[in-house]
Amino acid sequence: MQNQKATLSGSAPAMRIAPSLLSANFARLGEEVSTVIEAGADLIHFDVMDNHYVPNLTIGPLVCEAIKPYATVPIDVHLMVKPVDALIPMFAEAGASIISFHPEASEHIDRTIRLIRDSGCKAGLVLNPATPLQVLDHVLDQIDLVLLMSVNPGFGGQSFIESVLPKIEAVRRRIDASGRDIWLEVDGGVKPGNAARIGAAGADTLVAGSAVFSGGRYREAIDAIRTQALQGRQIPRHAMEGSPA
Repeated sequence: MQNQKATLSGSAPAMRIAPSLLSANFARLGEEVSTVIEAGADLIHFDVMDNHYVPNLTIGPLVCEAIKPYATVPIDVHLMVKPVDALIPMFAEAGASIISFHPEASEHIDRTIRLIRDSGCKAGLVLNPATPLQVLDHVLDQIDLVLLMSVNPGFGGQSFIESVLPKIEAVRRRIDASGRDIWLEVDGGVKPGNAARIGAAGADTLVAGSAVFSGGRYREAIDAIRTQALQGRQIPRHAMEGSPA
């Protein structure tokens, strides 16, 4: 991961923005990757759906391999597939830096985490809006990232589920208590209008798809999300309640 801007270390930016390729123009995907990185993206979020675990079908390892030459930042692969283990070595070989999976998609969560690490990637665990946090109890010391879904997975362009905000706060407390450098990523309906509340709750990595790609002004969109999220860190969360979404 040398020469990549958002390394998984304490030297990483205070608030990382990970544009989701699910909302990019697939007819010119390599160009989109280069352009969004030039606009300030810290990661490239790569959503993989199988039309089994989630009701949609997207992209696989060949596309990851194809965009790798354009990606000067880490590729953050989010596997929404079941079963999950067979795809992990394929995405590691294709150029993934981070691989995250849903606990419901693995028969043995500990084994899947070890497989990701043995493949040379950082490991993340993804929790859906209704997935309880207890799944973190025995694996938080093994993972590098917790990804909280703020929509139900399967489609881009959904609205942010506000009830996820207390969950972000709860995971932030767990991470801080662990003393480990674990990223807290939020994915789903993220935009400038709610980024302050998400930042105030404790997230440090925000996935944004349509909020970045739909308007064509990538730098402006990324800067707006990052600025709002950083400002949110300075405001007590109760002061953000009721602010417009």
